Amino acid sequence: MATTPYFILSPNTVLSIIGLIHGPDKTVPHPADDWRTATVDVVIPAFNEESNIPLCLASLARQTRKPTRIVLIDDGSRDRTLEYAKTFCELNGMALTTIRRERSIGKTPTLKRQSRESDSDVEFILDGDTVLESENYIDRVVEELYKGAGIASACGTVLPLRDRDRRAMLETEALQKFLGAHPEATIYPKVGWFHHLQRGITDLYRDVLYFFLQKFVYHGQMAFFGSILNPVGCAVAYRRSVIRTIVFDRYEPILGDDLTNSEDIFIGFAVNDNGYRNIQLTDVYARSQEPEVSRVPGQLYLWSSSFLQSCYYFDELMRSPFKALKRYRRQKEERAELAAGLADKRVRHEQYRQPFGIDTTLKYGRPIGWVLFMSAFEKVAFPTALLIMILLQMWEPLAITLIAETAIATGILVALTKGHRLEYFFKGLLVTPLRYAALLFDLVTIGRFAADLWIFRNRRWRK
Repeated sequence: MATTPYFILSPNTVLSIIGLIHGPDKTVPHPADDWRTATVDVVIPAFNEESNIPLCLASLARQTRKPTRIVLIDDGSRDRTLEYAKTFCELNGMALTTIRRERSIGKTPTLKRQSRESDSDVEFILDGDTVLESENYIDRVVEELYKGAGIASACGTVLPLRDRDRRAMLETEALQKFLGAHPEATIYPKVGWFHHLQRGITDLYRDVLYFFLQKFVYHGQMAFFGSILNPVGCAVAYRRSVIRTIVFDRYEPILGDDLTNSEDIFIGFAVNDNGYRNIQLTDVYARSQEPEVSRVPGQLYLWSSSFLQSCYYFDELMRSPFKALKRYRRQKEERAELAAGLADKRVRHEQYRQPFGIDTTLKYGRPIGWVLFMSAFEKVAFPTALLIMILLQMWEPLAITLIAETAIATGILVALTKGHRLEYFFKGLLVTPLRYAALLFDLVTIGRFAADLWIFRNRRWRK
């Protein structure tokens, strides 16, 4: 979520509006493989998730498409995560492979190891604190993964995991079996009321943010470019061979396991850099536990720093807008050759197809590079503009800007939420202070990144 537009009327939002008006490419894709025969490994990284892992596995048990294998990586947990997972799977007839680490080493090594050691077609990454709300979630993302050329990842829409979502899971037979064997277990975090209140504030903020971003901004990008910059990383299906070859085999010799703090951002950028695509679906849902509001600044720092670091690593992708004319001329020449019968007619010209390889990116850029460039511009320009107005005490322009932006943001949110418009009207107003606080906090991230890059010459990015 590092590329969230701060202001509703931002360049990226305008791109999304154009995409929504234009609509998706109507060319019928020609998948090379049959998605129904694809083998799927579900990989669950987990760290101290004893209250979440039964819910995660219960949502997996009711999926219409059963995985070939379930692999749980216990990343140094100090609670009963591993014990509960084993018991749950034994009671419900689910084959489970477990890997136990004595200390936490992070999510990136998990993805890398499984991409190399597994023989599955699809590596489905499901975080231990995430619940698949849609029973056909895996079925749909795997189907979409095989729909057209060059699709490397597919994910659904992710929303916050609330207490009422946890209560709804109690109705599942698989979870009832587990709770019968472990009556001491709880499906709620073992924290006090104040911590629940903090998480409730985050849920409110993220509910509005995720809805706007995924249902509007990403939806428009999908229509316009056939891709988003990076998948939402808690419930993602990857083409295993793709991420193994173009991500880990290529960048591990250079970066090791330190791909940035948010591996999904780096992977998404690498995918786009090589001419592949990241797909998001709006008809299937997952819910993920959000942090307490006091921890949100830390998470924002991890997301934003990972975004800026990935911009640094994939600068040729970010420079795509400056290569637009060259890319247009090449496309015009290709169309002329095709019309004259000079092009190889055996080559399929299908939905959003692009040449693979970073050489193409270096020379011509990628259409999705517009989103990256605009996101980087917004991340730097908007907080800076607000700070300048505050320092210069330009109170009237600042007030007009904030009031107008809030009104437009709330209006768009209300228009998108048919059936819940009054609810989201008040939610949009309530989260406005948090939106602006996050915007200004990003100046901290930008400052630290700039200091690392130009002052301290530190390329070993902070973890």
